[in-house]
Amino acid sequence: MLLGMLICFPVFYGLSMSVMPESEILAYPTKIIPTVVTFANYIQVIKTVPIFSFIKNSIFVSVCVTAGQIITCSMAAYAFVFFKFRYRNALFIAVLATMMIPGEATIISNFLTISSIGLTDTFAALMLPFLSSAMGIFLIRQFYLTVPKELKEAADIDGCGNFKFFTSILFPISSPVLSALAVYVVINTWNQYMWPLLVTNTPERRTVQIGISMLQFSEGISYGLVNAGCVLVLIPSIAFFVLGQRKMVSSLTAGAVKG
Repeated sequence: MLLGMLICFPVFYGLSMSVMPESEILAYPTKIIPTVVTFANYIQVIKTVPIFSFIKNSIFVSVCVTAGQIITCSMAAYAFVFFKFRYRNALFIAVLATMMIPGEATIISNFLTISSIGLTDTFAALMLPFLSSAMGIFLIRQFYLTVPKELKEAADIDGCGNFKFFTSILFPISSPVLSALAVYVVINTWNQYMWPLLVTNTPERRTVQIGISMLQFSEGISYGLVNAGCVLVLIPSIAFFVLGQRKMVSSLTAGAVKG
C-alpha cells in the first residue's frame, strides 16, 4: 500500500496543481492540497491550444493503428500456426528479432520513406509505420497455439476454408488476446511524441503529446496550465484502460489453470 501511494503521489499532486491558483503553486512552503479550488487553468488550456482537436486526432490515429495491428498481426499469427512452409520457424525468429531494434534506429529511414511518397503532415504518416508489430504477432500466435488442432481438422472436413475458419471461428474466440493487444497498442500510440513531432507540421494534424509540449512555450511556463493539460490528456487513456482491463487480465491468465 505504501509503494502504491508513492507511485500515485505524482499523479495526485499534478491533479492538485491543475486546480490551484498560480500564487499557491509558487508559495513556500509547498502546498499539496489547494485551499482554493479553481478551474481557470482548464479554461486557459482550452483558450491557449486546440486541445480537443488534438485529442480527437489522437483518438482517430490510435483506433486506426489498433484496428490495423489486430488485422495484420492476427493474419500473420494464423499463417505461423496453421500453415506449414519451409523456414517457418526461422522467419518467426526473424520477426521477433525486430523487437530488439530500438525505434530510434529506424525513425530516420521511416521518415525518408514517408517523405519520398509525399505523405508528410498527413494522418497516413502517423499510422503506416505502426500498422503491424512483432509484439502483436507473438502475442496472438501464442494464443493460437492453445487452440485445439482438432477444431481446425473438423473445419477442414466440413469444407470450411482457411479464410472462413479464421473469420467465423478463430477470430471470435480470440477476443481476450485481441483486447489485450488493443489496450497495449492504444496506450503506446497515444503516448507517441517523437514520430508525430517529426512528420506533422500543422496544428490540424498534431496529437495530444505535441499539444501538451506547446503549453510549455505559451507566454512562459505555467505549471497549473501544463498540469491541467496533462489531466485532460490522461482521461481518455485511463478510461480506455479501465474498460479493457478485465479482458486484458483474462487473456494474460488464460491457460494458467488447467481443468
